[in-house]
Amino acid sequence: MNRTKRQGLIVYFQHMKNIRQIKKHGHLIHASKRMKYALLYVNQEDIDYKMEKLERLPFVSHVVPSYKPDIRTDYENAKPDKAKQYDYKMGI
Repeated sequence: MNRTKRQGLIVYFQHMKNIRQIKKHGHLIHASKRMKYALLYVNQEDIDYKMEKLERLPFVSHVVPSYKPDIRTDYENAKPDKAKQYDYKMGI
């Protein structure tokens, strides 16, 4: 099974009433009323196109991509703590 690569976009807007139009551009995860932003997931291959389209909307302040896919998550010298490892074996 091949999973589609997705990436988050943070869209800053001016009014909550425009959420419906933002929702058309991707999968809406969260919208903050107080801070006036929305978290949207889109396919990674469409990220540049979607950012450009969203930036053109008159009610959008700016769009920021999520940097999660670019961050390295495999760590070197990550030694497990002996006390924690013992607790895990005991079922605590």
